[in-house]
This record gives sequence, C-alpha cells and structure tokens, in this order.
Amino acid sequence: MTKLATPSPTPLPLKGVRILSLSLNLPGPAALQRLRHMGAICIKLEPPAPQASGGTGVESGITGDPMSLYSPAAYGRLHEGIEVRAVNLKTEAGQAELHAELAKADVLISSFRPSALRKLGLDWATLQPLYPKLSMVAIFGAPGALADLPGHDLTYVAENDLITGLDLPATLYADMGGALMASEAVLQAMLLKSQSDQGSFLEVALADAATHLALPRSWGATLPGTLLGGDHAGYQVYPCLDGRVALAALESHFAQTLCSVMGLAWRGLDTMLEADTHLAVANFVASHTRQALEELAREHDIPLHTLC
Repeated sequence: MTKLATPSPTPLPLKGVRILSLSLNLPGPAALQRLRHMGAICIKLEPPAPQASGGTGVESGITGDPMSLYSPAAYGRLHEGIEVRAVNLKTEAGQAELHAELAKADVLISSFRPSALRKLGLDWATLQPLYPKLSMVAIFGAPGALADLPGHDLTYVAENDLITGLDLPATLYADMGGALMASEAVLQAMLLKSQSDQGSFLEVALADAATHLALPRSWGATLPGTLLGGDHAGYQVYPCLDGRVALAALESHFAQTLCSVMGLAWRGLDTMLEADTHLAVANFVASHTRQALEELAREHDIPLHTLC
C-alpha cells in the first residue's frame, strides 16, 4: 500500500515579525490580513467608536474604522486573528499607548495623509530618530506631492480609464491592488532591514496600484478593436439560454477545438476575427444552457465559465 506523503506546513516567512497598523478602511487592513497569514503578529490601533446619533451609546457593531459601517461582514473577515484596540491618538494616554507599541514593532502601517501624519507626530522624519530599527509603510491615495489630495478607489480607477460606463466596478480594484503592494512593501522592508539592521520608509499610493492594474489598457492590449478587446470571437462574454458564459478560447488550439465543436472550418487565427464566426459563436452559445456548455467544456478542454 502506497503511503501518502505528509503535507508540508504552510511557510510563515514573517513568523515573529510584529506589525502595528493604524490603517483604516480597506487597503491597510487587507494588507494586514495577508501579513497575518504569513505568520506576523498583527496589532491594530483604531479610533474609538462613534457615538450613536442623538445619544450617548456606541452604535451597534460600529467601530472607529469606517469599514465596519460600509460592510460589517468585510470588517469582521479582515480582522480575524488581529488584535484590535480602540485608542484615541489625540490624547496623551493614546499617544503613550501608541509609542509603547512603536517601541516593540518591526513595521508600522499607516493610511493617513502626510499632513495628518505630521500633526500626530508620525511622519518619518519624526519617527526615524526615535525608532531607528522601525520600518514604515505609508499608504497614500496619490504619490508624492499629490498625497494630500482627497480621493478614493473609485476616483483612482476612473483616472486610469477603467470605468467604461455608468456601472460601478465589480470590486475595489485600487484598494485591493494597494493592499498587495503594501504587503509587498512590508516584505521589502524586512529584506532591507536584514541587510542594514535599520528601518526604512516605503510609500504605497493607491493611484499607482490602479495605474499598474490598468497597464494592459494603457498599452492598448484590451481596447476595442484588439484581440483582447472584442475582436477575437473566442474571447468574449455571450448570453446563453439561462445566463451568460465567459468564453476564453484564445490560443489557437482552444479556438480550433471550439470551431470543431461548432462544425466550423478552421483557417487559422483569421477565422476568429471574421464577422461570420462571431455570429456563429453567439448563436451556438445562445442555443445552449449553462450546464450543457459546462459539459462541452469539460469534454473538449475549452476554457469557459458560466454566469447567471
């Protein structure tokens, strides 16, 4: 009898690394959650919960992080395994608690604008002499001189031509891209510290995250009239009998298989660019149910995903 191999434990590259976060909303907490999964000890200080409107009690389930209002479910998932404490940084007691944590932290994550950091004494010029081995990852909306300007995920996505109609984007692209960049910045900080034994300052701009996600569009790769922008009949979203299908038969071997299943002659890539092929694929998909298309995909190794 063959003995099954014991699964290897998940690597924890940040085991023992202490991360202190003051970041609210989505990018910082999403980065912190990723860092926890890498083994880091994660502590978050957030403002006290707001008072209930017209009363003295705290609104039910609402914390000092606006995300708890926007989406309680998201806030709950983001903070699983994170030590969260309510601290008013504008008080002496809050500042004392903050600096006690800074003295123990390896990395500080913030999401305040530069002007707010200076008011709180948390700008890098102030912190670095006090805690020379502390690194800081500062999440801003925009880079450099624009960092104090107001903005949000929606505006950064719009600036990069990623909104093509009146519908809101399906997810918060700049925020989640920024979270990936922030967690990457923490890893960079720890590598730099291993080389110099000193902390470093790294800036993450959500506008830059949106710009990175938009690069295929800025290169023209996904614009209308291109293979990835609608010209290829095998790379489209089509309606079917009971929903939609995202068809991704892009490479020649997938496209040729698709044509074979539909009874179309294959004449190379040009086949997929012809108006008749677009119409044939649309009619074929429209005459099938989601289940039938999924079965065809499994049988013939065609990449697609059906949607309601």
